[in-house]
Amino acid sequence: MKVAAEADRLRREGVDVVDFSAGEPDFPTPDNIKRAAIRALDENFTKYTPVSGTVELKQAICEHHKNLYGTAYTVKECISNMGGKHAIFNLTQTLLDPGDDVIIPVPYWVTFKDVVNYAGGKCVFAETTEEEGFTLHASAVERLITPRTKMIILNSPSNPSGAVFPRGELEKIFRIAKEKGIWILADECYERFLYDSEPFSLASLPGAKDTVVVAGSLSKTYAMTGWRMGFVLAPAPVVAGINKLQSHATSNPNSITQKAAIEALRGPQDSVGVMLAEYRRRREYVLERLRGIPGVKTQTPQGAFYAYPNVSAAFRDGITCAFDFAEKLLAEEYVALVPGEAFGTNEHVRISYATSMQELARGLDRIERFIKARV
Repeated sequence: MKVAAEADRLRREGVDVVDFSAGEPDFPTPDNIKRAAIRALDENFTKYTPVSGTVELKQAICEHHKNLYGTAYTVKECISNMGGKHAIFNLTQTLLDPGDDVIIPVPYWVTFKDVVNYAGGKCVFAETTEEEGFTLHASAVERLITPRTKMIILNSPSNPSGAVFPRGELEKIFRIAKEKGIWILADECYERFLYDSEPFSLASLPGAKDTVVVAGSLSKTYAMTGWRMGFVLAPAPVVAGINKLQSHATSNPNSITQKAAIEALRGPQDSVGVMLAEYRRRREYVLERLRGIPGVKTQTPQGAFYAYPNVSAAFRDGITCAFDFAEKLLAEEYVALVPGEAFGTNEHVRISYATSMQELARGLDRIERFIKARV
């Protein structure tokens, strides 16, 4: 947040900042989705809806998940939310009690830690290694399970590392969790952005409905970050609990966004492939550039749109951690990125390549100059 605030200040002063911090597609929302929103306005669909969203929206969410993964959720097992972050917040508030342990792989998305803490839970971190591409192993999870373990949070593809956990390991984790009655919160935010594998949902495994809860989002898949549309798929009692919470917190998601979301889920899906192809092209360019910088180590992201390089070779001249690196890079070269401390590591930085090739080239030129001056 501090780096983002400083970048914003510099921009207001007219400084040419290259921003690699944004975790959102740079593509416009597809036209068919925008037209659906315009129709909603023209038809005066501007009133309250049920707290959980319209039946039509929930049917579209369930159908979409079924088409992708073969699941069989009903509208009573679905609730729409104000984005994937809201879905995760509602799930942790509904399922966790003070003192519950929650296992979270490292590196983790920043919100996981804070929402668990807010619910009174205790974060238990499962370490992964850079050498293995931040892959999570079931054995690492199993070692951390205690009688207090209530939930495991899994985010694959991962933000920030781009890691995609092997299906075999995910299935082992599911079996362990099911046997012990532990919830798995599957964050499927980046589900469609995979480079070398097919989309997979833990919720598709036989018997998964009892212990797997899904937090989904339209933000990344359909370039709808500002529209704020997410959803939860979970057992009906869990959904009913979330509905109670949401009714007093936010009530229903935006009515116009609901109509746009239905079109996104049921309409043409071509835009997803177009975005993925462009992300693949950018990924290859970013990796080539980073690997050409002395001392920089980086794994190949298997999904999402982030690189997570190790920049510890440049830790000198007052730089002792990733936060120092990010702060000095912004001050000297005007490149904004997110330091690894936000994600549980201190030698890495997150670079979002959800931006143009021109901006990637400009920013990477500056990063290379900054690091070469110290290595």
